[in-house]
Amino acid sequence: MKLLEKNCRIALVQGTPVLFDRKATIDKVVEQIREAGKKGAQLIVFPESYVPCYPYGMTFGFTVGSRTAEGRIDWKRYYDNSVLVPSEDTQRVGQAAKEVGAYVSLGITERDGRTCTLYCTNLIFSPEGELVAHHRKLKPTGAERCVWGDGNKGAFPVVDSPWGVMGSLICWENYMPLARAALYQKGVSLYLAPNTNNNSEWQDTIRHIAIEGHCYVVNVNQYVTKDMYPKDLHCPDELEELPQGVCTGGSCVVDPYGHYVEEPVWDKEDIIVLDLDMEQVPRSRMEFDAMGHYSRPDVLELIIHEPREG
Repeated sequence: MKLLEKNCRIALVQGTPVLFDRKATIDKVVEQIREAGKKGAQLIVFPESYVPCYPYGMTFGFTVGSRTAEGRIDWKRYYDNSVLVPSEDTQRVGQAAKEVGAYVSLGITERDGRTCTLYCTNLIFSPEGELVAHHRKLKPTGAERCVWGDGNKGAFPVVDSPWGVMGSLICWENYMPLARAALYQKGVSLYLAPNTNNNSEWQDTIRHIAIEGHCYVVNVNQYVTKDMYPKDLHCPDELEELPQGVCTGGSCVVDPYGHYVEEPVWDKEDIIVLDLDMEQVPRSRMEFDAMGHYSRPDVLELIIHEPREG
């Protein structure tokens, strides 16, 4: 591993999107980047599908063998507010990253430029404002498959940052052993895990990944309550059944030994700023380097078939 900058100031944006409103949420993203920048953040990380929102609890009228006309209307609204890549929206985010001189990781629902398929996507922008990583979630989880297609672009893109290799897996992609191994194989030191998980088991997962990969794991979730959904959606019964706290946060960073840098933050919108000692990464790998001296390439091999681009 080459010599790296010793410290990284990171901001976790445990934010609340303006649900189903792309423009208003992008406006908010820009302001949150500026706010984090004022606090000295060098890396700013947003949750999964922050723009225009994660449609938690909604079926869009899908049942096995049938759909509803009302569900199609709500889905089209979600589609209309999803993000094209590249577009004016991504340019605005890139410009904000450049303005504060920070890397920005942003979860979006992406609308394909040629088809009508949506993807759960994570974008990483450089401090120069360039889009340097574009990753589509490999396999949407459960009923998410009725909303998003399988990722077919940027399976495991990584960024060679001043603090080491940085990459991301979205939500339950992190339960895919070979996907994790793909990031380890690429030398990841900063492992970004944007998600929508509130439960204690998820905290166990990210702590395990940090120990397994001997890397920093950055866990970022949204803060959303039931009353934040638009009142004119066509699924009032579904929304009424939601808990008051739909996404309750839990954002945190876990160090390469599996310990919290700071305890998870719950039940509020917040920008959490932390300083990471990047010296901990090589120190932690003294006796266990998953893709170095503790690997056995003579008996174990991972072959990555990178999806097409364009």
